[in-house]
Amino acid sequence: MQCLQDISALRNTLDAHRRAGRIIGLVPTMGNLHEGHLALVAEARRRADVVVATIFVNPTQFGPDEDLDAYPRTLEADRHKLAEAGCDLLFAPSETTIYPRGGNAQTRVSVPDVSEGLCGGSRPGHFDGVATVVTMLFNLVQPDLACFGEKDYQQLAVIRRLVDDLHLPIEIVGVPIVRDHDGLALSSRNGYLNTEQRRTAAVLQRTLRELRDALEGGAAIEPTLATGLARLREAGFEPDYLELRATDLGPVEASTRDAVLLAAARLGPARLIDNLSLTLPH
Repeated sequence: MQCLQDISALRNTLDAHRRAGRIIGLVPTMGNLHEGHLALVAEARRRADVVVATIFVNPTQFGPDEDLDAYPRTLEADRHKLAEAGCDLLFAPSETTIYPRGGNAQTRVSVPDVSEGLCGGSRPGHFDGVATVVTMLFNLVQPDLACFGEKDYQQLAVIRRLVDDLHLPIEIVGVPIVRDHDGLALSSRNGYLNTEQRRTAAVLQRTLRELRDALEGGAAIEPTLATGLARLREAGFEPDYLELRATDLGPVEASTRDAVLLAAARLGPARLIDNLSLTLPH
C-alpha cells in the first residue's frame, strides 16, 4: 500500500491509474479505524480496481465545544488495518495541506435543505465542514465511486445531494451499518465509554427496534416517539433527537411508506447516533 501526504504525488499516481483505464474507489475517513470502516474498504475493493482511503481529522466539521482535540488519532495502527484490508493507497494529508489559509478562510460548500435539522440542527456548521472537505477530496482523487456508511444517514444524504447538485460523475455507495454483538453501531467515539456506559449504549439500538415494531404495527407516531425518548432518558441518555422521517429525510405524510427512525443521544462523554429503516402500514 502506498502512503502519500502530498497532493502532487497523489494526483500523479492516480493519473497513471486513470490512463490505464482502472476504476478508482474512494473511502474517506477520519481514522481510528474499526470494522465499520473496513467494511467500506471491502465494498470499494469489490467494485474498484484501485482503492484509495483518506485519513484526515477535519477541523471544520467540529464545533467550538466538540471533541476535535480529543478525537483519537491512530495513524500507524490504521495503516496496518488498511493494508490488511486490501487498500491500495492511503492519502493522509496535514491540516495545512488541506487548508493552507486556515479553516476560517476556506471557501465553503453548503448543501441546503437536507442538512437542516437532526445533526445539522444541533451541530451548526457541521455539514458545511463535511461537504467542503468531501468536495475537496472528490476533486483531489476524482474517484469513479465513493463508499460511505449508512450509520451517518444524514451525512450520506448530504453527500448524495452534493454530488447530484454539482453534477459530479461519482457513484455514491451506501454501506450497511456494522454492529457489535449487542447491536451497538460501531463508532470511533464508542471508545469514550467506560464499561458501564458501554453496556448501557446497547439500549439505543434496542429502543429503535421496539419503536420500529410498534410503528410497523400501526402505533401512532408522536406517542411512540415520546415513549422512546422517555426510555432513553431512563437508561441514562441525554437525547438530542429521536425522529421519524421519510427516507429522503422529508416529513412523514399520510402516503409515506418507507421511513427511517433517526436518533442521537449523549451518554457520558460520547454522542451516539443510529438509525433504523421501517415500512409504515397502509
